[in-house]
Amino acid sequence: MLRRAEARSALLEAVAGSQRLVLLGDVLELRHGPMREAFEVAEPVLRALGETLGPGGEVVIVPGNHDHRLLRGWLERRAGDPGAPALGLDAAVDWREQEPLAALAGWLGPAEVRASYPGTWIREDVYATHGHYGDRHTTLPTLERLGAGVMARVVRDSEGGPASAEDYEATLGPMYAWIDAVAQSGGVRGRGGGGLQVRAWRALQRPRGRRGVRRAGVAVAFPALVGALNRAGLGPLRAEVSGKELRRAALLAFSEVLDRLDLRSAHVIFGHTHRAGPLPGDDLTEWRASTGASMLNTGSWVHEKGLLADSRRESPYRPGFCALVADEDPPQLINLLDGHLRGASNLAS
Repeated sequence: MLRRAEARSALLEAVAGSQRLVLLGDVLELRHGPMREAFEVAEPVLRALGETLGPGGEVVIVPGNHDHRLLRGWLERRAGDPGAPALGLDAAVDWREQEPLAALAGWLGPAEVRASYPGTWIREDVYATHGHYGDRHTTLPTLERLGAGVMARVVRDSEGGPASAEDYEATLGPMYAWIDAVAQSGGVRGRGGGGLQVRAWRALQRPRGRRGVRRAGVAVAFPALVGALNRAGLGPLRAEVSGKELRRAALLAFSEVLDRLDLRSAHVIFGHTHRAGPLPGDDLTEWRASTGASMLNTGSWVHEKGLLADSRRESPYRPGFCALVADEDPPQLINLLDGHLRGASNLAS
């Protein structure tokens, strides 16, 4: 969306009144092709953000799964240091001159730039993380969930499942590295990547009367496939892929991450699943983690047609959401593009 002038203007206007900007993961799209292409797209936007914040502002980069490669050098140095402390919840990430984070920091100047992983404390009672660790627990049969299930059978995990950031990295990190390597060669069969899972979900959700023969065959075979994966020990997985189930599964999975990491905070902000919330009409009990934290999802700034459909209702997957965090009040979810990009906003799930 930020390739469009009106979207950039709306974001920069909001940033101009802020002291700190937290870029909550997937800042760069490093899975759809070579990194140089992602850099070409990102540089003008990041320079504009840094200039808008100015020397008195701060940018915090919190990498996610699509830009996990930003952490590679730092993670390799940690692996070679026997005295490195545990990751914890907000480890400070450093970088060297030729590493990707150095380029981002340069573009974001004159603002002060730092990076934190797997998350960052915004206030004593507000924690923010990308949310990709939830892929370890979701019941949705996504590619990353299946990969995590396989890796959990290969690497040594804590008894009873992941109990630290290191445990999550052990099962998810190798998969991210493989996907990154494929992307650098141009993607699967040189076609990039990205939308395969979304297209599959839309085909499975399409009303029976509107399915072609091939799509109908996929819908019939899908439950059997999920059953086979469960019998192979890669579950528990569910064959339902409705919008309601996408939301429910993601929230339950992320809640389990908070519980396993013993993350005690009144408010936790995440993204990753692209489903913003809670929004008017949502059941707020779904957005309350088992730890008692209020969860808030900032959605995404990608106009993903595969997760949008024509309707009078506005979609929770529409782009432009962000969280505003003041000194004392609970984080506030707003959409900066509503009213600016009506053609992209009046879409619904």
